[in-house]
Amino acid sequence: MLDRAREAGLVAIVDIGTDLPSSRAAIELAQQQHVVYATVGVHPHEAQHVTSETWAELRALARHPKVVALGEIGLDYHYDFSPRPIQRRVFADQLALASDLGLPVVIHSREAHADVLAALEDWDGTGVLHAYAAGPDSLDRVVDMGFYVGISGPVTFKNADRLRQAVALAPLDRLLVETDCPYLTPAPHRGKRNEPAYVRHVVQAVARVRDLPLEAVAQATTENACRFFGIGD
Repeated sequence: MLDRAREAGLVAIVDIGTDLPSSRAAIELAQQQHVVYATVGVHPHEAQHVTSETWAELRALARHPKVVALGEIGLDYHYDFSPRPIQRRVFADQLALASDLGLPVVIHSREAHADVLAALEDWDGTGVLHAYAAGPDSLDRVVDMGFYVGISGPVTFKNADRLRQAVALAPLDRLLVETDCPYLTPAPHRGKRNEPAYVRHVVQAVARVRDLPLEAVAQATTENACRFFGIGD
């Protein structure tokens, strides 16, 4: 999979943590592979399992030199695997931790956009709205708050007109491209396991929407990612 990513032209991969085991695994892979960086965090699905021991280990993991962000954190009102009040508390606590450590955040927001933006309104950091799905209506607010917009596989889907509208309107220097693998596999590979190499299809879709050469979008989003995650180019 890493070989295919290199063949596709990727220069870096950010491996996302969603709980303590996956955060540890992301760091372990990042230590083994020069092109891989890690994030650590507790996904809203796992919020109900957070303990004082979780916070202590999360803070320690976040100090690793190859950790470039806190995430995936946020709110998920679609599945509600964790009660919403607990999700909101754990989200707020992780935002505070990110501020303490000077890290950006990778945010999961599903059917909870209003509450996510409300939580971020007075927060003093920066982040990316991962797998952005709010359409163009909230875009100005997101950008004005200093956040980036993460575009993933659904931008290639036939019924994703509102997402493509957002892609057309967003400042190019605030767009990030991603896979969310193994999920959200872009066309023409829908139905298969997603992987980093497929981010090229996301870039192609963004380029079509913005009427730009693929190379221009690839260069811009690479520069954005390097700046956002602080990983150089």
